[in-house]
Amino acid sequence: MYHSKISGLGYYVPDNIVTNDDLSKLMDTNDEWIQERTGIQERRHIIRGENTTTSMGVKAAKIAIERSGVAKEDIDFVVFATLSPDYYFPGPGVLVQRDLGLRTVGALDVRNQCSGFVYAISVADQYIKTGMYKNILVIGSELHSTGLDMTTRGRGVSVIFGDGAGAAVLSREEDLSKGILSTHLHSEGQHAEELSLIAPGMGKRWVTDIIADNDPNDESYYPYMNGQFVFKNAVVRFSEVINEGLQANNLQVSDINMLVPHQANLRISQFIQQKFRLTDDQVFNNIQKYGNTTAASIPIALTEAWEQGKIKSGDLVVLAAFGSGFTWGSVIIRW
Repeated sequence: MYHSKISGLGYYVPDNIVTNDDLSKLMDTNDEWIQERTGIQERRHIIRGENTTTSMGVKAAKIAIERSGVAKEDIDFVVFATLSPDYYFPGPGVLVQRDLGLRTVGALDVRNQCSGFVYAISVADQYIKTGMYKNILVIGSELHSTGLDMTTRGRGVSVIFGDGAGAAVLSREEDLSKGILSTHLHSEGQHAEELSLIAPGMGKRWVTDIIADNDPNDESYYPYMNGQFVFKNAVVRFSEVINEGLQANNLQVSDINMLVPHQANLRISQFIQQKFRLTDDQVFNNIQKYGNTTAASIPIALTEAWEQGKIKSGDLVVLAAFGSGFTWGSVIIRW
């Protein structure tokens, strides 16, 4: 039995910065309204034709692989988390395998939205723990901007999301006191429609239905979110799954050196920080400048925290996420 460790991290965000004031020119909103509710000041949006979900993932992955010291030829498997794939099928995992020029290794796509990277890390961790693989590339990448309702009708959702990608290389660790100590995953599908994008989907409205109806008021292919309901559930589940991870490893809140939460809403992160009585140095947030990048948010934040020297060898790092599905989870890491 082995542990897995994060041997390399990388992220990529588009150069195009979209401020709250920029959005106010497209819809009835303003900087004060957005910051008060979300904490977001700006986000990144792609320029059409310059990036895709896959290409951003590839750019982040190249940095992570280089930093890991693992040769590209030694990557054994790819796990790609996203809600915004380039194609309905195939998923972006195989496109990354192609574009990075990897061997004909397996590629798995994870569709768990905001908790996607946590789920992807858990999958990779299990493969490495069992000895099946030695080095696994894990990517979270999202392209939201081209699928949002950028009008006043959609402002409750559209002001929140940004584009970007983060990646990690997980490698075998024989010292069982280091690396990923445990992962914890949950779901509650009875609330699935409270944060969802219904169409196109085979179950209710496929492309043929949308084209046939040609209804300009059809909102089924835009994201929907019951914001207050999501917030209330998020703060509960975040707390539960962080405590679950700590208890599983006989740890206390005081042992946490760095909590990297999914960047859903700065108010959620602040609520959790206050509840656990963590200092600003123990929680890393960057939603202020990137918005919510869904499956990419944790790897982007984790990479930035590490780059800024906020995560050091021996630190206890906790990753936690909650989102659409409803799905949530945590990862406990001894760095």
